Amino acid sequence: MDHQYFDGYRQAGLSEVRRKMTALNLDALIVSDLSAIRWLTGFSGSNARLLVSPDRCTLFTDFRYREQAAAEVRVAGTVIASDGFAAEVVTGCYPLGAATGIQSDSMTWDEARLLCARLEPMTAPVPVASFFDDLRMVKNHIELMHMRRAASISEQVLEHILPMIRPEVTELDIAAEISYQHKKLGAEKDSFDPIVASGSRAAMPHAKPGAEHFRNGELIVIDMGCVCDGYASDQTRTVALGRVSSEDRAIYRIVEEAQQLAVDSVRCGMKASELDGIARAYIERHGYGEAFGHSLGHGVGIDVHEEPRISSKNCRNLEENMVFTIEPGIYLPGRLGVRIEDTVVLRSDGAHPFQRFTKQLIEL
Repeated sequence: MDHQYFDGYRQAGLSEVRRKMTALNLDALIVSDLSAIRWLTGFSGSNARLLVSPDRCTLFTDFRYREQAAAEVRVAGTVIASDGFAAEVVTGCYPLGAATGIQSDSMTWDEARLLCARLEPMTAPVPVASFFDDLRMVKNHIELMHMRRAASISEQVLEHILPMIRPEVTELDIAAEISYQHKKLGAEKDSFDPIVASGSRAAMPHAKPGAEHFRNGELIVIDMGCVCDGYASDQTRTVALGRVSSEDRAIYRIVEEAQQLAVDSVRCGMKASELDGIARAYIERHGYGEAFGHSLGHGVGIDVHEEPRISSKNCRNLEENMVFTIEPGIYLPGRLGVRIEDTVVLRSDGAHPFQRFTKQLIEL
């Protein structure tokens, strides 16, 4: 039943793509973004191009994915392009029309040059960027189901790894355990490399786990997520090994309150920049404005970072069933870092976080 419903949504997605193609005067569209291909067809292989025309949708891949494509794709025909996509399109007499869109933001320069050289006698290549952003922002109930499952798995993993944090353990040990447990509990993979950063290293928002051992009295940022049925989760909690200083506790509380304020404040129709400003102003009032240097959040879906961006520069109105993170932070170089992150779905009555794990400071 899940596949049946999802195929219906994918057909609806193709209809939206074709309407946008018509608005842009495109007779065909070559999709090279693998995330967009998965969103449209369900295909999860690492080599694919999708050709969409008004009455035809064709997936091109190679021999390695013959059986996988047959199992995953039901809304498009599949062609095994043994000589490559460009050659197959030219020799296979696929209808392109006068203008064919090419995703300029997901294709290498070399491939674009080769493709244009092959296609120009048949059609005029038209570069398009951010084509799928608007189409993928609002999630349907099956997408939300997969994202909730991914979030649930990551929360189970977080509960599992916290008792493992001890002075004899390293950041890398915990990061490796996160990846292992994600797969053990049914995820496809991590949605990004886990971030486990303790003490002064936590002042780097995207610190890579290292061989550093955990020390008593230090804060630890744990940022993690996984992919289930193609959809990502993303969450961050900051915990401590042992008791932390009153100053560190006060900084943690500012981030916790800013994050909850943003979760409580978001409404349909609000601009993304306004939501960012609510949390940012709270942190600024407490004297740490310069220590919060990244945006408040980002959309989550098939990609762990997608639209809508919750930043001071994005004036897009937030809509019902958009999914995005709310993750303020304070980073003091050489001292500490604190970040708290939920992924939320926006409903008519406000934001509903996928995460249920406590946001109060845990001192292990």
